[in-house]
Amino acid sequence: MTVHIFGDTSSPSCANFALKKSSDNTSDLSVKNTISRNFYVDDMLKPTSTVTEGKTLAEGLIDTCKKSGFKLTKWISNTRPVLEAIPEEQRATEVKNLDLEQDDLPMEHALGMQWNVESDVFEFRNRTKEKPTTRRGILGVVSSLYDPLGMAAPALLPPKMLLQQLCKAKLGWDDDIPGKQRKVWEKWLSDLPKLEESFIVPRCIKPEYFGEVDVAQLHHFADASENGYGAVSYLRLIDKSGNIHSTLMMAKARVAPLKQISIPRLELTAATIAVRLNKLLRKEVDLPIDESVFWTKSRTVLRYINNDTTRFHTFVANRIAVIRGGSDPANWRYLNTSENPADECSRGQKIDVFLKNKKDGEVVLISC
Repeated sequence: MTVHIFGDTSSPSCANFALKKSSDNTSDLSVKNTISRNFYVDDMLKPTSTVTEGKTLAEGLIDTCKKSGFKLTKWISNTRPVLEAIPEEQRATEVKNLDLEQDDLPMEHALGMQWNVESDVFEFRNRTKEKPTTRRGILGVVSSLYDPLGMAAPALLPPKMLLQQLCKAKLGWDDDIPGKQRKVWEKWLSDLPKLEESFIVPRCIKPEYFGEVDVAQLHHFADASENGYGAVSYLRLIDKSGNIHSTLMMAKARVAPLKQISIPRLELTAATIAVRLNKLLRKEVDLPIDESVFWTKSRTVLRYINNDTTRFHTFVANRIAVIRGGSDPANWRYLNTSENPADECSRGQKIDVFLKNKKDGEVVLISC
């Protein structure tokens, strides 16, 4: 055989191996690292600090991959000089015929996220279709909302809580939901388009004025309530001049289990989510992280984490093992509920209230 069968179980692995093997064609460490870390199946997303670095990297990637038979096309960037350096036939269809000196850059999709290239922000995409007012219909709407980073997690939690209430009431999948829950659902559904209209997240994790990063910290906040639990992670940067900037990186919000669990145990479960977020972000963020700090409002959780002598029940012991395996007990801190940003992840928020929350964050992204 001289080719691999498209759709075979082994095909993705073989294609990925061949792509990463192409990095042997160059001695440029930046190109090598990009091929190894920044390709996601057939998409490549990579930020660079300067236009010159972006141009050089794009040219290096094109030449290196070409030697192994990979032709990189559909390039797009939020910086026009980088786009001008790409041959027109290799640019994304939406920008091939644009006048780069005066036309606005288009909307693009990056790994399922809606990216406004001109303003360099991520926007929320509402692709829901009209569904019947039943458990099945509500589940269909909730499942169609794509928010992999959890940026809108507090606003998307209420319909999940409603679904749980209907399940607890043993309502059938195709039964019409009762009047009170119907009003709650219809109000949330009518507010959903506001997310698409008003909710934006800056793609860049630091503003343009920010200097060279001197200290980078991850701060993770965990919280739980009777209705749900979750965690939210922020990247805190300090530059050489002492400027400080914090950026929301990721969040998780989940409804509490139907089987009633005590609040301290839910708080402990939320803490394990914070630890898993820390592991994921440390792996994916290219910046060297100096310290990870974890915050919880539960003194019980802090006692669990710092207790080395007691033998806990299986539920607690398993979660303590995850927490201690992924974090240093000395890095866990206490804070009040009113100061905990994860409070919204555990309770949910109405869309109008959520849109009034303060948005943090604030440049060259090239993709093909």
